[in-house]
Amino acid sequence: MQQHQGTIMPHFVIASLLMLAIAATIAHADEHAPFKITTKRDNDLVVVKAEKAQVVFSIHSPFGISHAVIERTDRRWPDAIILHLHLKGLEKFTMSNDKVKLEASVSSQEGKVRLWKDGKEETPLDTKSPYWIEIQPIARDGKPTKIIPPKDGYFRLQLPKAFIAENPKSITLYWIDFYRN
Repeated sequence: MQQHQGTIMPHFVIASLLMLAIAATIAHADEHAPFKITTKRDNDLVVVKAEKAQVVFSIHSPFGISHAVIERTDRRWPDAIILHLHLKGLEKFTMSNDKVKLEASVSSQEGKVRLWKDGKEETPLDTKSPYWIEIQPIARDGKPTKIIPPKDGYFRLQLPKAFIAENPKSITLYWIDFYRN
């Protein structure tokens, strides 16, 4: 009996130390996450998939009207920042940093995209602008679609390089899937 007790104690100590090491590793990993994300609503969800030169932020917003602030904790933003907006529509979308504000709207009838900068809706941006954003509805199967809203899909946007050229500390995103009466 005494011999059995003697083997339990070292195993218990080893298991405890292993659990402590795992907990410390997890806490350490969270401290060095490359982004700090704050959303307006508790049920908004932002899933981050970071790779070497790009990051994808998949934004899920059950209510459809909300905002998020994405703050970088690394020295620089990745070369490519892609948003997947899992919304039923995109009647209004705004992204801003400390220097630039870009706004967009996607018509739910024709799928026509309108994009403007710094509140100047009467002066729309075109594909030649360094701030142009390609907004692509993506279907459930992951392929581009012309159907608005993309049922069980999302809107894919890649942030223009000019938007992050000055390496802002944070990016603020606002979205409205569709206006309610």
